[in-house]
Amino acid sequence: MRGKCIEEFEVGQVDESRARTITETDVVQFSWISGDVNPMHTDAVHSAKSPIGQRIAHGALGLSIATGLSASLGYLEGSAIAALGIDEWKFLQPILFDDTIRLRATVVSARPTSKPDRGVLVRRMELLNQRDEVVQTGLMTTMVLTRSGRDAVLAKN
Repeated sequence: MRGKCIEEFEVGQVDESRARTITETDVVQFSWISGDVNPMHTDAVHSAKSPIGQRIAHGALGLSIATGLSASLGYLEGSAIAALGIDEWKFLQPILFDDTIRLRATVVSARPTSKPDRGVLVRRMELLNQRDEVVQTGLMTTMVLTRSGRDAVLAKN
């Protein structure tokens, strides 16, 4: 198990993920998976006439990629128990085709619960583009093993 236990997170800790470029293929596939075929995502002629002037990625695609970039940090690998919520998520700027985005995660709180095997981690997630502009932000809350919970899991294996 490579992930951190709740006791190993420090309030104010900041981590940044690798970057990922958003492609037309990403947007087309997400359109079909989600069923959201809004012309702002799928129709170049329509979107060229919009205030943005071009097609944009789905907001939900950005959020989905944020979860993947979070996983790529590796510090919850094997120690995350469950996602508990996403709060205050804001779509601040559009994600354009060919934008390269990365995730900055800041620990807001890390506390044990009344159950000795688990704790609750709250992180401020910021999705940034290649110009260092925050395009999406919000709070992600995750249930995470404590050291004693990790030891119990390891003892079972």
